[in-house]
Amino acid sequence: MSTTTSWIKAAKSTANGSCLEVRRHAGMIEVRDSKEHGKGPILRFTAAEFDAFLDGARNAEFDHLIAG
Repeated sequence: MSTTTSWIKAAKSTANGSCLEVRRHAGMIEVRDSKEHGKGPILRFTAAEFDAFLDGARNAEFDHLIAG
């Protein structure tokens, strides 16, 4: 699938714009920092890579990174 979607951010994003935006583009999942207003770097992941990340997030595998 090579459809390009609009940039989206999570409903839990903070009001000051401190969040990530995600979209599908050219068969990849792209992630960027919303505070950069499209001028910062864009990270690109395959669907399998992004799925693995989401699975880890769902299973609390990264929670220790934000604790304390």
